[in-house]
Amino acid sequence: MNNQFDPKQNYEESKQKVGYVPRKLATQATYDSIGFMSGLEVHQQLLTDEKLFCHCPAGVFQKPNEYDAEVIRHMRPTLSELGEYDGTALMEFRTRKEIVYRLKNETTCTYEVDDTPPFPINRQALERAIEISLLSKLSIVGEVHITRKQYLDGSIPTGFQRTAIIGVEGEIPLKNKKVRLIQLSIEEDSCREVSDIGHTRIYRTDRLGMPLIETVTYPDMVNPDEVMEACNYIRFLNRSTNKVRTGIGAGRQDVNVSCKGGTRIEIKGVAHTKWIPELTHNECFRQWALLQIRDLLVKRIKNTKEWNLTAKELDFYALKFPCDAIKAAKNAKMKIYAVNLPDFKGILSYFTQPGKMFANEISERLKVIACIEQPNMTHSEEIYALISGDDQDCIRRLFKAGENDAQIIFWGHEADIKTALETIEERCRMAFTGVPQETRKSFANGTTIFERVLPGADRMYPDTDSKPIPLEESYIVELRKKLPTEVIDRYNQLCEWRIPEDTYTFIFKKNLYLLIEKIIKDLKINPVFVGTFFGHYIKYIEGHYKKGREFSYEKIYDLFVYLIKNKFDLRLAKKMIPVIFQHPKMDMESVLTSINFKHLKKEEIAKHIPFLKEKFSKIQFIESKMNETNWIMGQLQQMAIGNINMKDLKAIVDKN
Repeated sequence: MNNQFDPKQNYEESKQKVGYVPRKLATQATYDSIGFMSGLEVHQQLLTDEKLFCHCPAGVFQKPNEYDAEVIRHMRPTLSELGEYDGTALMEFRTRKEIVYRLKNETTCTYEVDDTPPFPINRQALERAIEISLLSKLSIVGEVHITRKQYLDGSIPTGFQRTAIIGVEGEIPLKNKKVRLIQLSIEEDSCREVSDIGHTRIYRTDRLGMPLIETVTYPDMVNPDEVMEACNYIRFLNRSTNKVRTGIGAGRQDVNVSCKGGTRIEIKGVAHTKWIPELTHNECFRQWALLQIRDLLVKRIKNTKEWNLTAKELDFYALKFPCDAIKAAKNAKMKIYAVNLPDFKGILSYFTQPGKMFANEISERLKVIACIEQPNMTHSEEIYALISGDDQDCIRRLFKAGENDAQIIFWGHEADIKTALETIEERCRMAFTGVPQETRKSFANGTTIFERVLPGADRMYPDTDSKPIPLEESYIVELRKKLPTEVIDRYNQLCEWRIPEDTYTFIFKKNLYLLIEKIIKDLKINPVFVGTFFGHYIKYIEGHYKKGREFSYEKIYDLFVYLIKNKFDLRLAKKMIPVIFQHPKMDMESVLTSINFKHLKKEEIAKHIPFLKEKFSKIQFIESKMNETNWIMGQLQQMAIGNINMKDLKAIVDKN
């Protein structure tokens, strides 16, 4: 063992070589230098009564442990017509996963386990997909052709998803550019994962088969903020129709990222658009780091094709192994192996993502492919060593390791050892060529982990159970007449009303524009007051109070009507809305009583002014710069809210 090597120092130095900077310090020049490129696949559930190809109810969900039956399946690869196996299928087969589906009679039928042919496509869902395609400036296809897309991770019991392209070649406007759209498709949603531990993966089938649209962009975004902006626009466009589902899981996006010299990596199922900037930033730099690792290895190893690792089983009792994870493996009667990686010194601790190094790339694949739960390995370059220096020296002597070699120690059940060794060798060999194609799972902190091999482009094929559906031009013309105003027009109108821009995301996310427009036009209320009331105050209320079941945003329109009719100051709405939000069935008079509001005339408020002026004269010496009018208005504010607006109150104070 070379005692001069410091893994922590190597990690920090490699981070500098990669040129990694936190996202908040990155500029467009940063992204241009590494060739940042990104595209989107935005999924949104449609609001329909039934699922896409059967008559099961859509939008009915079961609790995690609430089910009537279980179906168990094992996925196996089959040869394509060209006599080839799909890479994803082979990977999933190696995992030896047992897929368990938890069924609820109310939400599942025999179609979803491929025991019944599909019903005709849900026309309500199809129409809504066409409307959203038209809003996206896509060209609508003349015939809808149902195809099958392979899904080999078990998330769809049949192993394939029925999908159809509705529109092609459109665009969406961002602040500073337009982003091209490749297509919009309608498809079946997949199962909801309950758990994935060891060789068992469990799904709930309540979401399976629900109508879903997928909007796919070209890789036109050149920085992380553009990716989030484009994603938000697509989601706001979808919501503007009032014909899509909202809430947790109703909208998800896959983000494709690459850098100069890298490859397309798909970050799967990003739950929140606010995660996108950090995720795309880190993924681009991860690829940039992997390219540097490639260059370093190719420089060291002249013939990478002849490179081979060696592995030996270790004796739990021959070495000290003070690590708790290794002790747990021993108690579980697992096997422990050491692997020697020639010329990999400094690679295992090479920076890839914040808080992660190349060794994590191997450990993640051991978890997914060999099904060995983490922690599943340690290595000779751990920053916080899990094995002693003496044990490391012993392992190096066992292999007669060279000075530039690195070692991995992993553990698992005997049946998983062969797959684990293959997985380690496979990932190390991939390092010689750069960035392997894969899909990755996202986390809120902006990092990702390996999920599975990226499926091939030939995963789609015609569905012989479904006939083409012609779309008449006259039908499309009629649908076009029913379209809502475009999101960009709504954005421009908010700007024209001078509503603060920091309210726009909330307004569009909650699809409040039409209600705001109605309040402004019908009730003649100041647009800035209305916009900030929703975008600031209602947003605050939703984050701090529990919403009553019957609450709807239309209650706010009723609230403003009541205040105007009774000649109350509109600022009283801010005191009333927390009560209405929690108890929407309460009448307005009861709401006023609950907040202890007293209706006072101007004269009753004004009679307090002489006393306050006298009091001010006595305290003025304490704060000589205090303005008398402002101080008195502050004292009267609680009494005035709802009874008189601040402009009129100031006039009364000045007059007295």
